Amino acid sequence: MGQRKAAPLRSDAQRNRERILEVAVVELTRCADAPLSLIARQAGVGQGTFYRNFPNRESLVLEIYRHEMQQVADHAHHLLEKREPDRALREWMDRLAGFAMTKAGLAEAIRLATSGPGSPSRPSPTPLTDAAERLIGACQEAGVIRCDVTVDDFMLAISGLWMSAPEDGWQERATRLMDLVMDGLRVGAPGPR
Repeated sequence: MGQRKAAPLRSDAQRNRERILEVAVVELTRCADAPLSLIARQAGVGQGTFYRNFPNRESLVLEIYRHEMQQVADHAHHLLEKREPDRALREWMDRLAGFAMTKAGLAEAIRLATSGPGSPSRPSPTPLTDAAERLIGACQEAGVIRCDVTVDDFMLAISGLWMSAPEDGWQERATRLMDLVMDGLRVGAPGPR
């Protein structure tokens, strides 16, 4: 017997869900263990509505993580439509840096949500990896970055973003780091085709 597909949410239910997510991003970024009752109250929904959408803290945190990662990933496609591939990659790296730094509090909420016994595992960064692969492929096809770079190489090279503290001046440090990575990607490129 096949699984039934979930029915689409009514428009008011969808708005409630989106409002909960908006408020939760702000509150959980501020404080990893923000009370769920506070999030529900600030979203303007009752406890029943909140728990119908997110039965526990873990489901809320992981949905935020998935949603935020998908937005960053989707931005890659948008950039490739409007920019040269190397410019699109570099701008996407800035967007990724902003995501990494501004969601530092959310990172702690994710760690808390996925660290206990029986907790769900943290989702893999597949949307980000797919976006990076698309951008790197476009750059390689255009001849503006070296041909031997893999998406794993790229993700490892930019992993320093997640090691940086979100303190004053993080933008300058992230820009410098991303410029170094981009310079390294260009060394040995065959040239524009």
